[in-house]
Amino acid sequence: MLAIKSKTGRINVARIAALVFLFIISSSYAYASQSTITEAEGYACMGEDRSRRRTELAALEAAKRNAIEFASTYMTSETHVKDFELEKDLVSAYANATVKVIKELEKSWYKDVNAGDCFRVKIKVEVIPDKKAMDKVSKRKDVADDPSAPLHVRLWTDKKEYERGDRMRIYIKGNKPFYARVIYMDAAGKMVQILPNPYRNENYFQGGTIYEIPSGNDRFDLEISPPFGEENITVYASTSPLGDIDLHSQGGVYFVKTKANDIGARTRGIKLTGKSTGKSNYASEFYEDKAEVKTRSVK
Repeated sequence: MLAIKSKTGRINVARIAALVFLFIISSSYAYASQSTITEAEGYACMGEDRSRRRTELAALEAAKRNAIEFASTYMTSETHVKDFELEKDLVSAYANATVKVIKELEKSWYKDVNAGDCFRVKIKVEVIPDKKAMDKVSKRKDVADDPSAPLHVRLWTDKKEYERGDRMRIYIKGNKPFYARVIYMDAAGKMVQILPNPYRNENYFQGGTIYEIPSGNDRFDLEISPPFGEENITVYASTSPLGDIDLHSQGGVYFVKTKANDIGARTRGIKLTGKSTGKSNYASEFYEDKAEVKTRSVK
């Protein structure tokens, strides 16, 4: 694990569990690299063989289909990569996408003159493209550093294995401007947000630049201490501002108070901004990357 060593002394993550609600990543939002977050609407009307409940479900499925279609159009048009093979891979990835509902925004029943009782629903969703197809896109060297390609953010550490007393360095780099949150999970499952932190609140980063943690105004060092084992660091990144989570400032870092089951949805509850390929629809690119490390007492 890490002992966060600040100017006011060492803060051992495992020792302040009574002060805050530390969490592990919600299983409903497991690691997935590239995705698109957008809003979509769906409509359905009752018929002789369709109950109100079935009508509501039909409207929801229609909204999900519309989200996939819009995300596919958005990605192929907004990335501006003039490469037939890349465009083909993107279309393939989103043709087999899955949808996770982040939030139900609106829903209502209404009367249609011709169709009768109808239902409308509007949702915010995460459209997750086919992983194999997106891995093919991500592995292309011309995509990793191309600002006109889909958002791609890398996270890595200075070493893969650390011993007691070592100080860790973490690095992130994106191919285009992005907002980011970096969270460290120790061997016991305890987690802290190390970026942004109380001394580096800015979470907007330029593309093509390598950022080091800790550095600059950071008032802490990442020092290895017990318990030892498998640990990981996760970066959540988006082309739009990320959703807020509840944090508790302690020393030079933030500890997280948000309940475990709410972390994934709230992180992805981004404020949609940017260009639109439709009259009212907006989307944002989302990327998640993880680096795994091992910590131990001695060799």
